[in-house]
Amino acid sequence: MHTILDQLETRRAEARRGGGQERIDAQHAKGKLTARERIDVLLDEGSFEEYGMLVTHCATDFSMASQKMASDGVVTGWGTINGRLVYVFSQDITVLGGSLSETHARKICKIMDMAVRNGAPVIGLNDSGGARIQEGVASLAGYADVFKRNAEASGVIPQISVIMGPCAGGAVYSPAMTDFIFMVRDSSYMFVTGPDVVKTVTNEVVTAEELGGADTHTQKSSVADGAYENDIETLEQVRRLFDFLPLNNREKPPERPFFDDPSRIEMRLDTLVPVSASSPYDMKELVLAIADEGDFFEIQEAFAGNIITGFLRIEGQTVGVVANQPRVLAGCLDINSSRKAARFVRFCDAFSIPILTLVDVPGFLPGTEQEYGGLIKHGAKLLFAYSQATVPMVTLITRKAYGGAYDVMASKHIGADVNYAWPTAEIAVMGAKGATEILYRSELGDPGKIAERTKDHEERFANPFIAAERGFIDEVIMPHSSRKRIARAFATLRGKSVETRWKKHDTIPL
Repeated sequence: MHTILDQLETRRAEARRGGGQERIDAQHAKGKLTARERIDVLLDEGSFEEYGMLVTHCATDFSMASQKMASDGVVTGWGTINGRLVYVFSQDITVLGGSLSETHARKICKIMDMAVRNGAPVIGLNDSGGARIQEGVASLAGYADVFKRNAEASGVIPQISVIMGPCAGGAVYSPAMTDFIFMVRDSSYMFVTGPDVVKTVTNEVVTAEELGGADTHTQKSSVADGAYENDIETLEQVRRLFDFLPLNNREKPPERPFFDDPSRIEMRLDTLVPVSASSPYDMKELVLAIADEGDFFEIQEAFAGNIITGFLRIEGQTVGVVANQPRVLAGCLDINSSRKAARFVRFCDAFSIPILTLVDVPGFLPGTEQEYGGLIKHGAKLLFAYSQATVPMVTLITRKAYGGAYDVMASKHIGADVNYAWPTAEIAVMGAKGATEILYRSELGDPGKIAERTKDHEERFANPFIAAERGFIDEVIMPHSSRKRIARAFATLRGKSVETRWKKHDTIPL
């Protein structure tokens, strides 16, 4: 009996060593953690239960029979984050470069299947050299098996990808189909074709960091939702995000104890909007003023800064926030901001997370670049996402809400439940000056008369009262009472139920 127990412990110790101490030291020298160390940081202490520790690959070609290592380059299992169940896989680059083999993929698929059956999120820690060349099409089939499960789990359980090293070629498509992607600065990258292939095909000289580093994907491509300085900070931020999310699409988001007065008054909000309609201000001040304890987790902060997306809590309950940011492009909607917000709204709706929309939008960004890039289709994505959403939705207009952008930003007409406006709100087809120049085109030769007409138009239409008279705005509220009114609105909507028509699926304008 002692012999078999010793043999088991020996096998376990070998598996824990991964590719050996030399490779572990090399990983540490780069400032990176090993696959198992990452899991230890991510999960509650002592909660990890590993599956498949003794699994090895089955390949025999290219002398692979002599290169078998326990776990086969990926550590899989389940654990808890602040006591809540989560399934995890963590690729081990010290074992055959973390390359994906047939059995490596089978381990990931097993974890994903268990997560769907048990209604718990999946977090993947990616650090791999890609498909294992020695296994040929079997490794490609393994990737496809994972992709299929990503698609089937979408909207059923939250899926989070953390890129902690290389992620290239076919390997990038699995993270791309998950709900959130986070990267580590200076040590992770993603691209379909690497710098050498790019140079060969297009003659472009580019580094791996420039082509697919964290800054590239958070600021330019929008592939990643956030980037952090090192492994530990990244994993801690994933834990923080996890606390906002429900375990699956049949559960409500978690409720957390809160120590903030729901009726808190913020007098500073009364002067947040400048007197000049063209002056910017920081919408994040309003977001933080509304949130419990000022706690806000922003998604895609570095991309499309003219719109803000993220999670906060009101009375301990998770709420998704979409807010125009007047400090960037005057808060206009463009291609990037429309895509960013639409994806976020669809995630919130899929997982029953209420949506708060803060509006200060002068319209869609004009220009040939936007029109040629398909602004119509991309703007329609956001309109479609809001129109389709059935979760509780509260909208607050702080200043401008002009034209079609007013409709798109969770207006009453496309399904918002409660619509508030500040006294500073301007709800109109367009700004007073533009409207006057169209309505009184024959008087353009008289600047004095046009100025008088503009002033009159501002007094009559640049306010929230006409919309309130029509019932499109439920109440004009004082800015300082915003948190209280929004909290009460969401409290009344907790039992909201909407029946939708049967359909196989929608045909969103992709």
